[in-house]
Amino acid sequence: MAGRLYIPPYPADLPPDELFGSLATPALERQLRSELLVSANRAPRMPASMLRLEGPRLRLVPALWGLTPSWLEIMDHAPHVARAESLETRRMFRESFISQRALIPVGGVYVWKEQPRMKQPFLVTHPTRAPLLLAALWTRHFSAPLMEGLPPEGRDSFALISVECAGVTSRLTDRMPAVIAPHQVRDWLNAETPLETVRSMLTPNASLAAFPVARLVNDPEHQEWSVAHPTGPMLT
Repeated sequence: MAGRLYIPPYPADLPPDELFGSLATPALERQLRSELLVSANRAPRMPASMLRLEGPRLRLVPALWGLTPSWLEIMDHAPHVARAESLETRRMFRESFISQRALIPVGGVYVWKEQPRMKQPFLVTHPTRAPLLLAALWTRHFSAPLMEGLPPEGRDSFALISVECAGVTSRLTDRMPAVIAPHQVRDWLNAETPLETVRSMLTPNASLAAFPVARLVNDPEHQEWSVAHPTGPMLT
């Protein structure tokens, strides 16, 4: 399962309406181009940018990667991934799944393939290197922020949602974050969408690609963009 995210700057040549349709606004475009929290190697328990609906508007906000419901007392217990199969049965996830769904815009997801003597890291991406919109749940824990850059009035937090793998990714790992397609964005984020429809979006994605990267990415202290450079051919 993914433990790191690759979050490059928003592509200069990609109009937001290609990803977000009628939810794209000039204000959202300004946020994507100037406020997106970028990282070559983002680890859990660190801030990332999250997209959610606020009324009719799609907004980009900072959030902690690790779900922190109001009753959580030990922050180290905040999960950074929720299995799709447990969203409606676990107290940790149920309420957020019903009414507080989000998207995490990324350029790719790092996974590690077991090898005889080591684990080889791969970056899973869109075949054209277009952004991926990862399915997530969010909540707010009203306490003093523990991470720099998060809002002082409280802390928004999120967990990614994982599903089984398909296609290339099934050769690398057993689970991946669910990817929401552009035409699904509005329904995924809308709290009034029937849960049957929402569940149908959480399916394995067989269209992703991947390529090996240097083992420098194993250490989250390495934030240079070169950690995401291919060291071998792209698998499709």
